[in-house]
Amino acid sequence: MQKPVLPNGGAEPAAASSAIATVARVSRLRVEQAEPGAALGTGTPRLSWVLETRDRDWRSDRYEIEFQDSSGAASVAVVSSGESVLVDWPLAPLESRRHGRVRVRVGSGARWTEWSDAEALEVGLLETDDWSASFVSPVSFGGLDDAAPLVFTEFTLDALPVRARLYATAHGVYEASLNGARIGDDVLAPGWTAYEHRLRYQAYDVLAHLRRGANTISALLGNGWYRGQLVWPGNRSSYGDRLALLAQLELEFADGSRRVIATDASWRASPSGILFDDLYDGERRDLRVPNAPDRASSEPVEVVPGDHARLVARRSPAVRVTERVPTAEMSVSPSGATIVDFGQNLVGWVELVVRGGRAGDEVTVRHAEVLEAGELALRPLRSAKVTATYVLSGADVEVLHPTFTFNGFRYAEITGAPHIALGDVTALVLGSDLRRTGWFESSDPLVDRLHENVVWGMRGNFLDLPTDCPQRDERLGWTGDIQVFAPTAATLFDTSGFLAGWLEDLAAEQRPDGGVPYVIPDVLREEDPAAAGWSDAATIVPSALFLSYADRDVLERQYPSMRAWVDKVTSLAGDDHLWNSGFQFGDWLDPTAPPEEPAKAAADPYVVATAYSARSAGLLATAAATLGHAEDARRYGALADQIVIAFNHEYVTPGGRVLSDCQTVYALALCWDLIVDDAARRAAGDRLVELVIAADHRVATGFVGTPLILDALCLAGRPDVAHRMLLETTSPSWLYAVTMGATTIWERWDSMLPDGTVNPGTMTSFNHYAYGAVADWLHRCVGGLAAAAPGWKRVTVRPLVTGQLTHARTAVDSPYGRIESSWRLDHGRVLLEVEVPYAVTADVWVPGADAPVTVGLGRHRFDGTAGL
Repeated sequence: MQKPVLPNGGAEPAAASSAIATVARVSRLRVEQAEPGAALGTGTPRLSWVLETRDRDWRSDRYEIEFQDSSGAASVAVVSSGESVLVDWPLAPLESRRHGRVRVRVGSGARWTEWSDAEALEVGLLETDDWSASFVSPVSFGGLDDAAPLVFTEFTLDALPVRARLYATAHGVYEASLNGARIGDDVLAPGWTAYEHRLRYQAYDVLAHLRRGANTISALLGNGWYRGQLVWPGNRSSYGDRLALLAQLELEFADGSRRVIATDASWRASPSGILFDDLYDGERRDLRVPNAPDRASSEPVEVVPGDHARLVARRSPAVRVTERVPTAEMSVSPSGATIVDFGQNLVGWVELVVRGGRAGDEVTVRHAEVLEAGELALRPLRSAKVTATYVLSGADVEVLHPTFTFNGFRYAEITGAPHIALGDVTALVLGSDLRRTGWFESSDPLVDRLHENVVWGMRGNFLDLPTDCPQRDERLGWTGDIQVFAPTAATLFDTSGFLAGWLEDLAAEQRPDGGVPYVIPDVLREEDPAAAGWSDAATIVPSALFLSYADRDVLERQYPSMRAWVDKVTSLAGDDHLWNSGFQFGDWLDPTAPPEEPAKAAADPYVVATAYSARSAGLLATAAATLGHAEDARRYGALADQIVIAFNHEYVTPGGRVLSDCQTVYALALCWDLIVDDAARRAAGDRLVELVIAADHRVATGFVGTPLILDALCLAGRPDVAHRMLLETTSPSWLYAVTMGATTIWERWDSMLPDGTVNPGTMTSFNHYAYGAVADWLHRCVGGLAAAAPGWKRVTVRPLVTGQLTHARTAVDSPYGRIESSWRLDHGRVLLEVEVPYAVTADVWVPGADAPVTVGLGRHRFDGTAGL
């Protein structure tokens, strides 16, 4: 329990004269879950930090927070607590636009750490009344078939301000400039949210771009998700048919005066050189037309409707260019085009340097993930054209890349550009700029490549929201994909703000009766969406975030959504607690599903649905208990028990056989404790092992069974069989794709057939992260490191050493600091090392031991037996 001492107006506390500890330091101070310096959507931001020390006698018993605002006034508070993760703001709430710097130090007895480095803190626009700007749109151009419009205004400054902030958003996507200099480095802002309910705005520091005298501020508008094609050909303008800009430039001067330049009817609009833009189909640009405001060709704008109450600050990192990948190889296709291979399937843009081109010449860049017979394999892209076309200006050197589109590709075909050298073509990797937090390596290079494929798949698909795939005419936030992958995602990268924001969209799109759409944001508009494993994202994703980040607020915020979904399922199942009606995706895309029938899996979809209903009810009961909702915890705990009893009565035989008798149903039953009788559970585990061995250790699971199958084998007492399944290289298996040259996770186990041709199904993506959920098992069971309490405050270290791998290492940059587990085989012994940061407790199961050893801060070495 945090016990704050009231702020003392900046006076130094009495403890200041105590000893300064050099054995401990505060690092990684973070304000909320935002990027450093981001405008916050709250006036009471939570703070987190890491306490670094090697002193095992250190006992954090209090911390002091100091906030110094822009005027130099400081407020401080001392809180009696040893916590350091998402601690409450102990000072007076901050109002809109308040900004300054915050720092923290931690005490232990008579000692204090030094102050942490100060972190910038800025509050955004919290109230609707903070906005004076209006949404403005071009009148006679800027339509679907017109060039991308530039919206701009001009103003004069007699003196330069001391502070300048631009708050902006759009219907569509935008790129803002001030006096010809681009503002910010984010891409495709404001991103994609449930636009009817939530529209993000961005805040930029533009002081450095201003000048005395004449100034011009402008924004280039693109279709993006707001008005571009979504889901299927011809489905455009999902949210509206007019692009619009909302911008508010606020200037503060040394004399205390303020000036606001906001979008209104006085702004102008002119066409740009971007003649066409679409996320799926690409972009066409005429470089002879500068992307700069042109008053001569401009027209007035029109104020259009736009609800300011929807505006929210960005919670997650922005989409940016996060890496530049050079060309690995160039070749000429059978048709005579230049083919560029970047050696990695990725998401982003091709940047092309053209020298000596003539004005009016056209250069075309097309994209694909794989080649067939030396040419781009375009069929898997379905209707998406994924083409960038440039009309050259005739300059000696021109650098080409698009602005308002993105592509999933490894290969690019370039035509119209003569004399391209290897160094002239670079892939710019786009994605939400998430901080990497999880690493894994082992003795098997194929397994390591598999893990790297998972990382790259996540990087490509976590582009403002968790999409299923980044290349074809889909790219949607499918709930089924993220619910199976959320634990992996939260280990590999810091997704705390990213997924928390997406969950707010889920809650906003949820139907009044609790139904959860299959994609978020919901552009499918199903009348009554409810499908096991997909809609269950409402309960599973918040639970995964709470375990990884100890974010009680996200659990509290999503709790009504979680409860509404479980109540919806309860109404569908009826008195017998069996959810055996209605549409189900089932064990989507299991290997037995025909190419054109992805839902035709071995697992009975209603067995899967009832299993998920028990799982969600149990997670809801746990969340209720965590939040102190005792009656709900009792009620939904009892509901989960009733569903399990119904599952056993309907689907489990006394001998432990489960209806459908396939890998997926046994995995669900074992991992989620759905079999009541101990003997039947053991028999079910034995049967699962039989099925896997009979399949020559190949995978027979789809989207819902795959994340659980290896855990289920371990629960059945056969980690050796789990490892053998992991290491299988024939299709269907995880390593089959690796042996075929995959650099990301595929949608199908055999997206590419052994002869190098593409699977004939229309759903054949080569970058689809769902099956990458296996990385969670690699970290927990091969590396041996798992969170046992929210925020990784307690961990279990239990590597399952079978001899099939000879060493493994995993590391997680947890909210409390870096935790590592590494082991290697040495002549029948297992040498295990564990690194534990301050405030974390580890229960270490040394291989061969019957009970765990509990350790805390420091590096610990253990010598165990392999038992091989």
